[in-house]
Amino acid sequence: QVQLVESGGGSVQAGGSLTLSCVASGYTYNNRYISWWRQAPGKQREAVAAIAIGYGNTFYAETVKGRFIISRDTTATTVYLQMNSLKPGDSVMYLCAGSTRWYGGYWWKEAQYSDWGRGTQVTGSS
Repeated sequence: QVQLVESGGGSVQAGGSLTLSCVASGYTYNNRYISWWRQAPGKQREAVAAIAIGYGNTFYAETVKGRFIISRDTTATTVYLQMNSLKPGDSVMYLCAGSTRWYGGYWWKEAQYSDWGRGTQVTGSS
């Protein structure tokens, strides 16, 4: 049974920071690939970042590169998305997704993932 649970969403001002968490269960340590996605109302889902749990390789969308950091804890049970220098466009729903592999290495393809969390909402504040 695979289960993904996100947490850490909330209200944040532009320029602020926020860290999201994704607990992924049902995958093996060296055969788990986790990615973060986001989606604004009326917009297409966008890949944000990804990590190969067993290897530590990380990948980022150009829109967040240099601002966001994806990582895992020491037990490889939780994946984090540290978001810095937040912009208004970053205040959307964030979801984590899991897969046992990336076909062709295309981590940014939505079809690669069959397991999704419910999402956690990031909202802008003034």
